[in-house]
Amino acid sequence: MKLSGGKIASLGIQHVLAMYAGAVIVPLIVGGSLGLTAEQLTYLVSVDIFMCGVATILQVWKNRFFGIGLPVVLGCTFTAVAPMIEIGNQYGIPSIYGAILVSGAVVLLIAKHFSKLIKFFPPVVTGSVVTIIGVTLIPVAAGNMAGGEGSPDYGSPDNILLSFGTLLLILAIFRFFKGFVRSIAILLGLIAGTAAASFFGKVDFSAVREADVFQVAQPFYFGLPEFHLAPILMMTIVAVVSLVESTGVYFALGDICDKRLDDRDLTRGYRSEGIAILLGGIVNSFPYTTFSQNVGLVQLSGVKSRNVIYTAGAFLIALGSVPKLGALTTIIPASVLGGAMMAMFGMVIAYGIKMLSTVDFSKQENLLVMACSIGMGLGVTVAPDLFERLPGALQIITSNGIVIGSLTAILLNLIFNLTRGKGMEAQLAAENVPAK
Repeated sequence: MKLSGGKIASLGIQHVLAMYAGAVIVPLIVGGSLGLTAEQLTYLVSVDIFMCGVATILQVWKNRFFGIGLPVVLGCTFTAVAPMIEIGNQYGIPSIYGAILVSGAVVLLIAKHFSKLIKFFPPVVTGSVVTIIGVTLIPVAAGNMAGGEGSPDYGSPDNILLSFGTLLLILAIFRFFKGFVRSIAILLGLIAGTAAASFFGKVDFSAVREADVFQVAQPFYFGLPEFHLAPILMMTIVAVVSLVESTGVYFALGDICDKRLDDRDLTRGYRSEGIAILLGGIVNSFPYTTFSQNVGLVQLSGVKSRNVIYTAGAFLIALGSVPKLGALTTIIPASVLGGAMMAMFGMVIAYGIKMLSTVDFSKQENLLVMACSIGMGLGVTVAPDLFERLPGALQIITSNGIVIGSLTAILLNLIFNLTRGKGMEAQLAAENVPAK
């Protein structure tokens, strides 16, 4: 099907709108939790949108070294939100980007061999990890619903009304609308919630007035990167989990586009993600991964042209180069953002449970892997002093719920499943994970 320039542009904008809320909310949450200034937050939002476009074009542009060549859109991964907040609060912002840089390098190094390593990350592991990440994010959402930790009007009736009003509107859109409107329910909820908040005097447009008209991504905007073992371990786990999720997206798009993918295609796709993560670390943005909501858009529209995705990438780069547009998103009050966060973070938990739904829980081993990993992750999150008397070297692993929960899942899966030879191959086949 031949498309005119106008149709390509409109379809490209549709892809941008479908992923925009998901892309923007990550820097808003991370930046807000780390106490960034309005100027810093504007940079973070703008550079994130810019890098979404760059990462998307890198993935669509198929060549000998990188690029899977499918109509896939990339954005910042939600699984990185809690780890980045944890690293930033404990080690400082430069440590976030040191960890991202190392995780990107790891992805590039393992890209060629990851299809063989994927057996270490069946759904019982990845589902548990994603569930742990979602659970650790809920307190962040609840704090924002009340107005943000430390705010003078924390828990005020105005904040509760705005947060729950935003959440209820998002749910209403999902209930009464379908298709494209439903896909941008979060964005519509944020817009309506911010409009309502303006009547309460909670919207400040000074960041928009003070923002520059044009901006170029700056290497190491928040300072030179710092490298610490625990943050590196955390972000590497996030990157590997993202690769597992991306593999499913690649195969879904391959099926939609009637293209059979081989190991070389997957390797190029993994390399593109590794390059995008490295670039994100350099310009102080985020790790990037495939956005599944855009896969649904490809299927719904029936348009599989890479030119549409190139156009979407170009739009994202243009939007990210205009800080005044990025600053518009920073005016969203914490309570409004919290209402949307509750829905989105709840969906992270739900997605983790969905991943776990493919696991054969008639086997007690799988139940134990899930139970102990989620239990450890949640336990350390609600009781952070649990291991405070252990040696400092061990606390690197035990002080963070995501790290200890993820490592528990990997280790127990290795003990109970991977050491059982053919039994594991049968499990992988049942769970649609390639055993290589």
